[in-house]
Amino acid sequence: MCGIVGGVSERNVVPIILEGLSRLEYRGYDSVGIAVINDKQKLVRERVTDRVKELENICKKHQLKGLIGIGHTRWATHGVVTEANAHPHFSHDELAIVHNGIIENYVEIKEDLINKGYVFRSDTDSEVIVHLIHSYYTKNNDLLSATKLAVKKLHGAYAIAVICKNNIHEVVCARLGSPLVLGIGINEMFFASDIAALLPITNKVIYLEDGDIASIELANYKIYDKTDNLIERAVVTSDLLAKQSELGQYRHYMQKEIFEQPTAIAETLQSLGNIFNPKLFGIEAKVIFEEIDQVQIIACGTSYNAGLVAKYWIEEIAKLECNVDIASEYRYRKIPINNKTLIMSISQSGETADTLACVKHMQELGMVNTLAVCNVPESSLVRLSKLKILTQAGPEIGVASTKAFTTQLVVLLYLAATLAKVRGNLTTSDEQKIEHDFKKLPQLVLEALKLEPEIKKISKEFEHKEHALFLGRNTMYPIAMEGALKLKEISYIHAEAYAAGELKHGPLALIDKNMPSIIIMPKDILMSKMKSNVQEILARHGVIYLLTDSDDEILSKCHKVLQMPLTNIESYLLPVIYTIPLQLLAYHTALIKGTDVDKPRNLAKSVTVE
Repeated sequence: MCGIVGGVSERNVVPIILEGLSRLEYRGYDSVGIAVINDKQKLVRERVTDRVKELENICKKHQLKGLIGIGHTRWATHGVVTEANAHPHFSHDELAIVHNGIIENYVEIKEDLINKGYVFRSDTDSEVIVHLIHSYYTKNNDLLSATKLAVKKLHGAYAIAVICKNNIHEVVCARLGSPLVLGIGINEMFFASDIAALLPITNKVIYLEDGDIASIELANYKIYDKTDNLIERAVVTSDLLAKQSELGQYRHYMQKEIFEQPTAIAETLQSLGNIFNPKLFGIEAKVIFEEIDQVQIIACGTSYNAGLVAKYWIEEIAKLECNVDIASEYRYRKIPINNKTLIMSISQSGETADTLACVKHMQELGMVNTLAVCNVPESSLVRLSKLKILTQAGPEIGVASTKAFTTQLVVLLYLAATLAKVRGNLTTSDEQKIEHDFKKLPQLVLEALKLEPEIKKISKEFEHKEHALFLGRNTMYPIAMEGALKLKEISYIHAEAYAAGELKHGPLALIDKNMPSIIIMPKDILMSKMKSNVQEILARHGVIYLLTDSDDEILSKCHKVLQMPLTNIESYLLPVIYTIPLQLLAYHTALIKGTDVDKPRNLAKSVTVE
């Protein structure tokens, strides 16, 4: 999704903004731009429908410099991908703005501004903001005041930053529904959509809340809340390091993050400790866990798939009813209100707009027992929720989630066991057994990564495939869904996943010699049923790629078999381990097809608008 970065300094901000934009590339974008106030006190900008590197080359060619500036990576919503639609947007060459979000009432605002004589140069909803601010600025010559008046008229979501050529020492920022963080330097201040963009220059940050408006200057800042009160927000020192967001020896971030999973899982387990302790979720967790009578999981994309796995664990281990819904759908359903429901949201970034809106909606309905499973401790979702549990995946840059997914699974299994313990459904021996098994996971994932050479060979057979079918049962069904999602995300092969029992109810019609079937068949999860599905596909000349830890005779009839390195592993660990080869298959298929692995077309890492 769109990203913004900028600031004010005693040094040239152009290299800083360009570096920040490069660190926001992972969010997904199709154009990029920068605007500064130069030494002649004029607003100047450069925009390209290309990558940040091309913008950097143009800035060097035109010797762009300035002590104050704003930058933007755009993911097209309103208006096609053109230079005119790229940010920053100007008004009368006096004001410049960058915007992340969607303005829902932009049409009526635009009509009003046109009637006042404003000329629009783009098809975006964002351009109305800069003209609206300008319309107030012409009356009071106060950028902060003009911005405050303008945002009162905006409906939707936004993180914005605006500069004025008549005020070379101030950037005004505002947020509602889209993330925005301030960075505090030495005689310089910055802002960004994501702390990753600021790490090379500062690790002291302030997370703005919904409705906040901030004015930042060289050595000073002011923050006003949604009621226009001057307030203080906590200054947080981030533990993240700039090098954590760098590629190092790897070709792509996705590859790096796949191979970081043993470490990420180990660090997540270390943060959870050796006992299933409800206090890790919050001081109220024990009472809430005792009183609830059902769990409702809401999530999007990969996090939704993690939630589907958790449903099996929570129902089996904790013996609690558990439902899983896509956040963008659940919010618009007529939901029976049950105050004994644990509303559990799952999000890597904690800024997913649909998930945030859904949690807020549930709280408004009185269902206030909310739990966030997240990777970012200061995210909006974590701050919004009553309870929280954090994964320790570290920064995840690749659009296709990998280590965030597997660490989510670890945390969700821990939650299921904790719920069971609190509710008296976990014996001491069972608790000790799960604790012991948890410790095996990093090494098991490391062993699964050793399958890469075999997977490289298999991926070559997918270069010219247009479709693929993924099948699994029980917890392997959501893992099949995740495998299909990864393949379609980065290789652009159409892939579908089905619960294998549904094969006869329609998908079997797709089977022929050109349709590869990726079947996940652990010996301890309904293997006899899965064998029947394998036979059904073989009888129709289907091509089977089988992932299994079995040595059954049916393996000899399959086109390719990926033998999983597992012995005496409890079934609740298998979703984490079987995920690894599917990630590798998607990655190496994308490599062979030559797609942009880390920045697949049309997709964004953090979906911060509905």
